[in-house]
Amino acid sequence: MFKNLKHDFPASVVVFFVAIPLCLGIALASGAPLFSGLIAGIIGGIVVGAISGSSLGVSGPAAGLAAIVLAAIASLGSYENFLVAVVLGGAIQIVFGLLKGGIIGYYFPSSVIKGMLTGIGIIIVLKQIPHFFGYDADPEGDWAFLQMDGENTFSELGNIIGNISPGATLIAVIAMVILILWEAVLSKKGKIFQLVQGPLVAVFAGIVYFVATQDISGWSISQEHLVSVPIPDDFDSFLGQFTFPNFGVIGNPDVWITAFTIALVASLETLLCVEATDKLDPKKRTTPTNRELFAQGTGNMISGLIGGLPITQVIVRSSANIQSGGQTKLSAILHGFLLLISVILIPNILNLIPLSVLAAILFLVGYKLAKPSTFKRMFVLGWKQFVPFIVTVIGIVFGDLLIGISLGLAIGIVVIVIKSYQNSHFLHIEEPSNGKNHVKMTLAEEVTFINKGAILKELNNLESNSFLEIDTRKAKYLDHDIIEILDDFKFRAEERNIHIKIISERGITENPESYEQFFNQEKKQPFRRGA
Repeated sequence: MFKNLKHDFPASVVVFFVAIPLCLGIALASGAPLFSGLIAGIIGGIVVGAISGSSLGVSGPAAGLAAIVLAAIASLGSYENFLVAVVLGGAIQIVFGLLKGGIIGYYFPSSVIKGMLTGIGIIIVLKQIPHFFGYDADPEGDWAFLQMDGENTFSELGNIIGNISPGATLIAVIAMVILILWEAVLSKKGKIFQLVQGPLVAVFAGIVYFVATQDISGWSISQEHLVSVPIPDDFDSFLGQFTFPNFGVIGNPDVWITAFTIALVASLETLLCVEATDKLDPKKRTTPTNRELFAQGTGNMISGLIGGLPITQVIVRSSANIQSGGQTKLSAILHGFLLLISVILIPNILNLIPLSVLAAILFLVGYKLAKPSTFKRMFVLGWKQFVPFIVTVIGIVFGDLLIGISLGLAIGIVVIVIKSYQNSHFLHIEEPSNGKNHVKMTLAEEVTFINKGAILKELNNLESNSFLEIDTRKAKYLDHDIIEILDDFKFRAEERNIHIKIISERGITENPESYEQFFNQEKKQPFRRGA
């Protein structure tokens, strides 16, 4: 694992800088203590990173759970009561993993996963624009369209006018220039520029700018535009920031409902992010999903026991890890240790970092996830790929992650139903001979109730005095609904002088007395051939 340290350590530094404001912002958006977000980030990096089989995934507090956490703390009466639900939720996730529940992650269409990545990229860009200009009314980590401050994503952009901080904006622009120059030019000039990442230089420049301009009126950066890590007075006060669950409420049904909600949502978000991260992985490695659920459950149990927020794998930090050259899960583990060391030893230095500099870093992360070329590529693939993709993007931008994924998945299922309807059979109509139309219907391998309408339409469109040949040799499964249609049609066929011939593996059968009896003998219903 350590042979890639030269790549993983610089990547871990970038993920560390991305994680700090997100951990604090998600805690604020969740109505939880700020330190709880840092605890979740540390556990997500060190514990989950060590147990997980994901090479590049990074775990921590998730924005998608912020609304659930905020409501749960209020309904359960205290944060200590809520922590019991976090511990139980982690235990339930472990059970999910042991029961092989991770297989669910493989059933999300590729178009929906790509839509999720693109939608998150757009959200990152839109949400970071206010921070870029020094307007920090909405906390980091509030990714929903309808914000906790009463605004929405687009109205927040309008509020920037008249609230721009010149100092924060200037250093954000400088940081952006450093990042682009570093990636496009300097990283190709020598190994030192590959070892020292552009985001680290940008953060250093931000700290220097803040210190140098404190006494310059109009160009200084005020305290509210800086990172705000809790600073303990001594070691005892540091330990006092940890909160422990009140297990006296473990018998409360509301605690268990919250636990199951956390387990289900956290597991779903994790599996989605696993799929997305694997798609971004340049080496195309596959994460064992059941092991991932076990790792996430273990992390949530430990996080809940010491006062942390619920944890999931998160695409923002994971994509930052990949874009920064991370190679193995060591980068995720190291970022957790960097969080731990920094909050203990150098919280004062962290609190000198302008949020606008971190916004510049995230801005580029978001752009790489939502490049315009992605839209063009998906459009070229055709409507069956583009429609679920764009619906997912719109759902995420104007709702949240789960809304977007649900809409995209629903559209994907509709596409499958439409294609199944269209592909139930192949129809070939020959020129009339002896005064009769000759129609050959070849059934597909799988013919289910979804195909009932298409086949019934073709049967009803047959002209009187026709000759229908039904070829079932390719069919491995015929739904009972299809057989009922044929049995019902037999009587209408006799009235309209339509002659029916069945071609099967046993040979040719003309006008069978009972289609149900015929296909039962063929063993095409009710089970698959070879089962």
